[in-house]
Amino acid sequence: MFSKILIANRGEIAVRIIKTARRLGIKTVVVYSEADADSMAVEMADEAVFIGPAPAAQSYLLADKIVEAVRQTGAEAVHPGFGFLSENAAFAQRLKDEGIVFIGPNPHAIEAMGDKITSKKFAAEAGVSTVPGYMGLIDSPEHAVEIAEQIGYPVMIKASAGGGGKGIRVAYSKAEMAESFAAVKAEAKNAFGDDRVFLEKFIVNPRHVEIQVLGDKHGNVVHLFERECSIQRRNQKVIEEAPSPLLDEATRMAMGAQAVALAKAVGYDSAGTVEFVAGQDRSFYFLEMNTRLQVEHPVTELITGLDLVEQMIRVAAGEKLAFGQSDLKINGWAMESRIYAEDPYRKFLPSIGRLSRYAPPAEGPAATGAYTVRNDSGVREGDEISMYYDPMIAKLCTWAPSREGAIEGMAHALEEFHIEGPGHNVPFLSAVMDQDRFRSGAISTAYIAEEFKDGFHGLDASDFQRDVMTVAAMAMQRLQAERSGAPTSRSEWIVSIDGQVRGVRVTHSNGGLDVELPEEGRTLRLDQVDWRPGQPLFRGVLGGRSFAAEVKPAADGYVVRHRAAKARVRVLAPKVAELYARLPERQAADTSKLVVSPMPGLVVALEVTAGQEVKEGETVAIIEAMKMQNIIKAERDGVVKSVGPKAGDSVAADEVLVEFA
Repeated sequence: MFSKILIANRGEIAVRIIKTARRLGIKTVVVYSEADADSMAVEMADEAVFIGPAPAAQSYLLADKIVEAVRQTGAEAVHPGFGFLSENAAFAQRLKDEGIVFIGPNPHAIEAMGDKITSKKFAAEAGVSTVPGYMGLIDSPEHAVEIAEQIGYPVMIKASAGGGGKGIRVAYSKAEMAESFAAVKAEAKNAFGDDRVFLEKFIVNPRHVEIQVLGDKHGNVVHLFERECSIQRRNQKVIEEAPSPLLDEATRMAMGAQAVALAKAVGYDSAGTVEFVAGQDRSFYFLEMNTRLQVEHPVTELITGLDLVEQMIRVAAGEKLAFGQSDLKINGWAMESRIYAEDPYRKFLPSIGRLSRYAPPAEGPAATGAYTVRNDSGVREGDEISMYYDPMIAKLCTWAPSREGAIEGMAHALEEFHIEGPGHNVPFLSAVMDQDRFRSGAISTAYIAEEFKDGFHGLDASDFQRDVMTVAAMAMQRLQAERSGAPTSRSEWIVSIDGQVRGVRVTHSNGGLDVELPEEGRTLRLDQVDWRPGQPLFRGVLGGRSFAAEVKPAADGYVVRHRAAKARVRVLAPKVAELYARLPERQAADTSKLVVSPMPGLVVALEVTAGQEVKEGETVAIIEAMKMQNIIKAERDGVVKSVGPKAGDSVAADEVLVEFA
């Protein structure tokens, strides 16, 4: 076994690897860029080596810097994590030539499977069913259009060296092909240093199901069952689970056997993932193989009891797998939600900034024992979410004996997750957990686009959530009054929830709060209040059901968010409520003539000039952030009055790019 390994990565995966290495008694070295000098991974590792400026192309993607750090620290092996150099065959070969162990598959397997074009040819030759497509390289938009018309629209344009949802677009027509082709090539060049692309038929209403495989250097390969990763946005996974609600046992075994056969064919000797696109009828086609640890590996660990990072290290050290296929069983159900620094209310655009508050739920079994929480993260309160890297803050996981239990556990864990600073997608994830369609398992990769056609704007409060907002606001109002010495004798109030009013009568009873709703003929019972002024989360038990709600003070009340429902809640004396009812509605400012940057980023191009006539749908600017290019189109016809920044400038969220006359 190794005594010291170097981790050629950053963020939560670096922290994840350190935790396993510590348990195995292995010392760790991390490399870091300028942006990560004060990171959690640097703090946790036994040693840290600075390797360059923040951009990955000047630090984490430089093999010379990694090898130099290995030599400097005396590490015996390198774990690449995921992303960066993890699927770079030349890097794996370089380490081998230098006498350094690569904690991953052999260079031949990476080369055969890591390139999307070569892997499809290899899979077809090995008898694995593949999606119809064009396996050669495409050199121009005209060539791409010609091929797409042969295959039939819609087609998916994919970066050959891609991964992590980067460098993928779907074109539904000839008109979309040229722009999408150029965008994929640019993203591929920027993210992977390789702008080769290929095309394949896009299967309508598909599901993304993948098989985790694990091989050793003695010819043994097993599969660790499947993960369902169909909840995606912009081809990037958002929610994953294991096992899949789609598969029956026969399909699971067939898919697993195919994945193992493919892995054996290339002499695969580490953890890897064979991805399939599956039809709703359980038909499945090989998509690609990821020759590395996957972001979503925790759900597999939770249902199998195995530590995949440990297995990768043991295999790299030459150990045989200590188990066979018949020793592996699925235990329960696991769910993973990727918590991203992005603004779901603004089309999920990247959000950067300092985590002024970061309070994840407690890990381990819940108080009720119904589910278990795991949170993989590489950040702490006060850390900065940088524009240079992937915007993931954490991977929140839950395990329970059943899928329903894992979903309910996730919904409760998301309630307990509090983040301030950059925008985040916790409300959106909560919305998915509460949707009947998701709970039924009738999902596809188009789920988000279908269920949130007009973007995410939160959900309307359910009856229970209106009750939560009512009792939380009343309890907070009374607690604040008691602390300030104000009289609390008044029992009759009006609670306004986004302007909808309900009369309440409040009394204390046996340490809790009884909130009577005279007009509705019922009384709400609040117990176990856990809140004090200044706390961002209000916890309590309403009618025997525990909850946590995010609260912020506002004039005459609070802003309260429970899961995906958020409202302005006022607690008013009846006379004051009458006066509020007479106030006119505030009119929003007219911004229809402005095109603003939807997020902070870098201006790649401004496609218009002052005086130019622009039609609705035409591209006006391209903004780059978090390694993604965002094309901003005109939402109306008009003539450009003025243009703000120029190509190469950095812009803030809501900064005006173009103003129309």
